[in-house]
Amino acid sequence: MNKLKLLFNYLGFLLKSKNEHGIQSPFVFELYTQIIKDDQKYYCFDDIESIRAMLLLSKQKINVTDLGAGSKVHSSTERRIANITKFSSKPAKYGQLLFRLANRFKPSSIIEIGTSVGISTMYLAAHNSKCTVHTIEGCPNITKIAKINFKKIGYNNIKIYNDSFENALPTIVSQHKTLDFVYFDGNHTKAATLSYFNMCVEKTSVKSVFIFDDIYWSDEMKAAWEEIKKDPKVTTTIDVFAFGIVLFNTDLSKENFVLRY
Repeated sequence: MNKLKLLFNYLGFLLKSKNEHGIQSPFVFELYTQIIKDDQKYYCFDDIESIRAMLLLSKQKINVTDLGAGSKVHSSTERRIANITKFSSKPAKYGQLLFRLANRFKPSSIIEIGTSVGISTMYLAAHNSKCTVHTIEGCPNITKIAKINFKKIGYNNIKIYNDSFENALPTIVSQHKTLDFVYFDGNHTKAATLSYFNMCVEKTSVKSVFIFDDIYWSDEMKAAWEEIKKDPKVTTTIDVFAFGIVLFNTDLSKENFVLRY
């Protein structure tokens, strides 16, 4: 999707989106005002952002094996670590939202589909050293960079799988009785996104939280998001443009919120 179309999508999002004054659900109101919109600075943010800053200054180039939908920015297989970090990692604002959501829902384990250099992974791992983050990265050279970053920051609760999503995800899912928290950030095609969702949704509970990255990334991702919202197991969804948050709590009404962030 080109930048002009993404801007058009964002303008459409702004027209539909609401703030806390348009939220009737007490649960979603609390989640929005106290978690999503929270601007409190937590202890780990500076450490993670210092690693991002170092990566953005790196002049090193690596050969990239791309098993997903590809890059909208790069066509070459040789890429600078700085550019991979710049274009493949979520901005601090969204990494910190991942941290707050994990901190709020307190999962015993997390699955991340798409590690890249590990910025989002570290935000997910930071909330609780006893929570294991299972993260999948298809490219061997990017996996090495991520492992170095995890070692630098000292997080020992991250288990990284250097494999395709199709190979690694079924194995990880089979090891869990229920899935507490899943972050979908890889292979942004409709077919792949729905395949991963369908694989994971069978092991949801009322406490499960799924987060989908880049739901406006392409027409395919927009279509996948619309299908996910209709799934009978899904109760409440929250669209904050960059992320789609999915809840399975049967105490909540079947509602779809579009909220400014």
